[in-house]
Amino acid sequence: MLGLMQDYPLLTHTILDHAALNHGEREQVTRSVEGPIRSTTLAQIRTRALKVAKALAGEGVSLGDRIATMAWNTDRHLETWFGIMGNGAICHTLNPRLFADQLDYIVNHAEDDIMFVDLTFVPLVEALQNRFGTVRKYIVLTDSEHMPETSLPGAVAYEDWIAAVDDDFAWGDFDENTAAALCYTSGTTGNPKGVLYSHRSNVLHGLTVNQPDVFGLTSEDVIMAIVPMFHANAWALTYAAPAAGAKLVMPGAGMDGKSIYELLENEKVTATAAVPTVWLGLLQYLDETGKKLPYLQKVVIGGAACPPMMIRRFELDFDVEVIHGWGMTEMSPVGTTGKLKHATLNLDREARLKLKEKQGRTPYLVEMKIVGDDGKELPRDGKVFGHLLVRGPAVSKSYFKLDQDILTADGWFDTGDIATIDSLGFMQITDRDKDVIKSGGEWISSIEIENEAVGCPGVAEAAVIGLPHPKWSERPLLLVIREVGSDIDKEAVLVYLDGKIAKWWMPDDVVFVDEIPHTATGKIQKMTLREQFKDFEFGD
Repeated sequence: MLGLMQDYPLLTHTILDHAALNHGEREQVTRSVEGPIRSTTLAQIRTRALKVAKALAGEGVSLGDRIATMAWNTDRHLETWFGIMGNGAICHTLNPRLFADQLDYIVNHAEDDIMFVDLTFVPLVEALQNRFGTVRKYIVLTDSEHMPETSLPGAVAYEDWIAAVDDDFAWGDFDENTAAALCYTSGTTGNPKGVLYSHRSNVLHGLTVNQPDVFGLTSEDVIMAIVPMFHANAWALTYAAPAAGAKLVMPGAGMDGKSIYELLENEKVTATAAVPTVWLGLLQYLDETGKKLPYLQKVVIGGAACPPMMIRRFELDFDVEVIHGWGMTEMSPVGTTGKLKHATLNLDREARLKLKEKQGRTPYLVEMKIVGDDGKELPRDGKVFGHLLVRGPAVSKSYFKLDQDILTADGWFDTGDIATIDSLGFMQITDRDKDVIKSGGEWISSIEIENEAVGCPGVAEAAVIGLPHPKWSERPLLLVIREVGSDIDKEAVLVYLDGKIAKWWMPDDVVFVDEIPHTATGKIQKMTLREQFKDFEFGD
């Protein structure tokens, strides 16, 4: 017997409809690419998103067509985001930090039809336009006053383009499992892979992110979405914030510490989210100026492991709650957050801070387990390492245009991470499967060594890789970038690490470097480093 409930499809544009009807007056603020701060409302964003959908229909765009965006977090990008999906097309966000060959592959693999592009990226797209074989029209996200001369075919200023239509348009009517958005992985090995989200998965994930133990947004919140919209849905904040009726602050291209602080202060931001490198810049600015964070209540840090030092700075120096997070493009992307819970209330401050270093626990609608090489589930004791597997309604089951099942026989997605899970459900990433150091039959966590090393005075950044060893199979090599003006040496780093990690984890050597390579999403390129140091030999 089936239930007798209405068949109400979970479509992304219903979020915007709800937001405009119930929170239509709520301000949305953007640092525009042109420079000035721009303010709009949820009602106005919906109106303009309808015009985007109608204008796309006039261009012949229909269900399933891929429409690309290469843009910062702005109100115009948000309008195109909802307009594309509301039309029934697929919003394909492009990461401008990818290499030219990767962008070439992605655009052609997706067969993008039209591309929205911010002023910042016009020169980049112009240089690649002859390689984008399927793109027939470019819409520059600006007005006629700031429209540059460009060689892009069919180029038109966004404001002129939507001014040609009204908002008398009915959102598309289709199944909730219809594809809504496309985001490619950063492609650390092989070509990038397309993750194709559905309307249903995006709506459910937005609701997941709004759970109190995740972002927990309300209509009273002012959330600054620093994590880019081209990084897997800006961690679903583009859905969660309108659904809650929160004020959304979008930083545009201003990602430096000073620009971030100005918006945090002037817009009285209560919550925000970004990768660790952004927060390093903000903390440096706060140290230089002596400024505080009087309005900020919580900061979500993910995309890469958050250094313990950063957690302590925010919590102890600025009284800002840190929520450590983890996820993947294939997970829409939030998988865990480190929000403490009832069972941790009696822990002392030091124990609570230590627990926050873990990537956290799963919200409802994300399931997680660790397994051994034999596929059998391992205990949740916080000690045993295993392969991290996940499943849920917003987790991928295959990649776009790749005819292969990426799930295990019993329906789990192997994240490629090695992790522990403790008895309270808190997960901690110890390494990527391909990066874990296997020494003498035991595993060493490169991430944990890196996190400790970054706390050493004089160390700006650290990376650890495993290199062949004649006796132990592999041993860790620590690569360090010195802080400007620092003369820290190998001995000082090793003395600092002594007692903070297991003795047999201690790096066999420390090498000081000028730079450490990163992927387009900010992750350390361990494969590149291993190739760079393949001929390195440990001393006796």
